[in-house]
Amino acid sequence: MVTLKNYMEEVVFNLIDGVLDDISMCKCELCVKDIAALALNSLPPKYIASEKGELYSKVNSLRNQFEVDVILAITKAAVLVKKTPRHE
Repeated sequence: MVTLKNYMEEVVFNLIDGVLDDISMCKCELCVKDIAALALNSLPPKYIASEKGELYSKVNSLRNQFEVDVILAITKAAVLVKKTPRHE
């Protein structure tokens, strides 16, 4: 059976720690998941169904603008979560 995967999730989670370090943001599990969810909702999904699709997506993600778009989405989401965090 073919498994579908939104490759964008992997990209966001690979970049999120660095972005949160740069803006001195809380990195508890709840905040990170809230930020990732908000960022992913603002980015176009990149679904893959095979290893070949994953390889293509990884090569495609090396483009600078792609990474900038993801970092911007994470940053915007972090600003929102920082204003109204759900943790105590």
